[in-house]
Amino acid sequence: MWTHRSWTGSVVPKNTGSQDKLRFYSSWCNAVEGNTTFYATPARETVGSWAGQTPGDFRFVVKLPRAITHEKRFRGIDDDLRNFLRVIEPLGPRLESLWIQLPGSFAPGDVAALDQVLRRLPREHRYSVEVRHPLFFTDPTELNNLEKVCAATGTEWVPFDTTAFFAGGAPTSDAEREAWERKPRLPRRSTALTARPIVRYLGRDDETKTVAGWQHWVGVVAGWLQEGRSPTFFLHTPGNHDAPALARRFHDEVRARVPALEPLPEPEPVEPETLF
Repeated sequence: MWTHRSWTGSVVPKNTGSQDKLRFYSSWCNAVEGNTTFYATPARETVGSWAGQTPGDFRFVVKLPRAITHEKRFRGIDDDLRNFLRVIEPLGPRLESLWIQLPGSFAPGDVAALDQVLRRLPREHRYSVEVRHPLFFTDPTELNNLEKVCAATGTEWVPFDTTAFFAGGAPTSDAEREAWERKPRLPRRSTALTARPIVRYLGRDDETKTVAGWQHWVGVVAGWLQEGRSPTFFLHTPGNHDAPALARRFHDEVRARVPALEPLPEPEPVEPETLF
């Protein structure tokens, strides 16, 4: 996402039109989760406007529509997939990965269907898979089977790390209570399968707990960079009010360990400069 009501006046100026919100966001962070495509395939012109608002090195990790992953579960999806790939073409090199987020009901017995789809997908794109069934994390055989399927097609396995969130004590806000009910409780996974790993991290409303919880990832991401990998790290909090600023802080902590890492751009000012 690149819009949030609470970001108005801090990340995005007041009265900013929808055609400019992504431009302001991209001056804060250089990657975004394309979650909107999960709910509906946008018009190709809309995707073209996304590309037009962002610099050439900006990264989109775009989620496949739920019609493909959740409703049809990879059966009879040729037309849906062909149309989706056509629609996202305007992103060009900004398309970091096509993100295949699978429901918790996607079990080890369904891996063969995923394997078939991954082998049929065009090779000009990168792909990443997010699974939520507990056996993929607790059963070594099932973990290895999924890793082999991903490795055969150069597909990344995206971890969604909620361990800091659930270790932070009972929820203290409506947003935390909603996350408490909806987010997966799974063991943390920090293994990269490709040169371009992707991580999703969920902190708390309490900034101190969020920062403490990401220290594991500071070390992991720094290590990946030193190995020559190019990771993408997405930071969430239950309300996401301060997520852009926290993402920049995370980037700075990694950069303190890997000075060669380029700094993020300076955010565009959201209010006009004044003399006094």
